[in-house]
Amino acid sequence: MSLKNTLLNDMKTAMREKDLLRKNTIQLVRSAILQYEKDNQVELDDSQIIDIVASQVKKRKSSIPEYEKAGRDDFVQNLNKEIEILMDYLPKQLSDDEIATAIDDIISKVGAETMKDMGKVMGLATKELAGKADNQKVSMIVKEKLSS
Repeated sequence: MSLKNTLLNDMKTAMREKDLLRKNTIQLVRSAILQYEKDNQVELDDSQIIDIVASQVKKRKSSIPEYEKAGRDDFVQNLNKEIEILMDYLPKQLSDDEIATAIDDIISKVGAETMKDMGKVMGLATKELAGKADNQKVSMIVKEKLSS
């Protein structure tokens, strides 16, 4: 079953179970997917849908510090719950060690030696690790490896 169908079925289940947070979260992701398809007149495959889900997770993670500063713990809790729901639709996230190993392989493939080669490494890393690792974490590990 495609990821798009999984999202639809999970939304229907959430509606039946009256799980408002899950239903709304899935509905927002589905709407982002449908909007992208409509704007670009394409049919997205699972890997592209994973990219959209990952961007939704990133948006939520980036707004948490603002709500924490404002003392809105209720919003922070909701965002964390939404992130948990969305993580179910992403591939298993890689650990730091797994990311480091993948980056070592990419560095050797590209033949990178200095920070000047970071663009080449990040270009390949973002493709190979899409949805499996946070790009900020990948970037940090690449910088660490290329600067040493």
